[in-house]
Amino acid sequence: MTAAEAEAHGMAVEMDTNLPGHTIDPSSLQSRIIQSKSIQQEDADGNSSDNEQMDMDTTNVEQPTFKKLSAHAARVGGKAEYRRIRCPAHRYTPLRDNWEQLLTPLVEYLKLQVRFNTRTRSVEMKTSRHTLDTTSLQKGADFIGAFMLGFEPQDAVALLRLDDLYIESFQVTDVKILRGDHLSRAIGRVAGQDGKTRFAIENATRTRIVIADSRIHLLGSYSNIRLARNAICDLILGAPPGKVYNNMRNVAKRMNERY
Repeated sequence: MTAAEAEAHGMAVEMDTNLPGHTIDPSSLQSRIIQSKSIQQEDADGNSSDNEQMDMDTTNVEQPTFKKLSAHAARVGGKAEYRRIRCPAHRYTPLRDNWEQLLTPLVEYLKLQVRFNTRTRSVEMKTSRHTLDTTSLQKGADFIGAFMLGFEPQDAVALLRLDDLYIESFQVTDVKILRGDHLSRAIGRVAGQDGKTRFAIENATRTRIVIADSRIHLLGSYSNIRLARNAICDLILGAPPGKVYNNMRNVAKRMNERY
């Protein structure tokens, strides 16, 4: 060992002897643990008391209840809402024959004021102070509009009772450009002999179909309309009716299993 190393070793020994002892007293450590536990317990008790106080405050406060506004009270400026649905020429006679069936749900169920304007040949509806629901006028307009498209009153009245029913319309030429006899044959394939194909699609998909010349109207839920539309498009594109019947049979079986 050299002189420098001996001198450094002596200084290290001297520093170790001068340092204070690092021994931890077990009693002081236990007291600190107990003190920390007590502080944690006090914090937990304080939080629980605050939560109980907040719960008591929220339970004691009465929640406000608001009555549903009627259509008369919800109108802006006190003006009555108004709808007009034009009657096509070929639906004038059916409208006159079924006027009482159309008027009963509009007046008794929706509480609307209804009249037929002979000058403009249109059905006019207006809300009154007896109208309770704000959507009654639009439902009534959809109901009359469905009848004007060619649906029966018994089928169109479902629009008043159910909220998930829709009407979709499209042209045969939207699927495929056809003219003359080709267009007539496509419409005949969709309708079938004595309406057999149309009835099969309606029963399988739980929809209602109206074929008005080259225009087709569908009434039903969104998913059911999609199934019926796909079947009709297949017929327009030239698919054999037997294949469409088979597909409709499978669709009906799946829908019965679903419900």
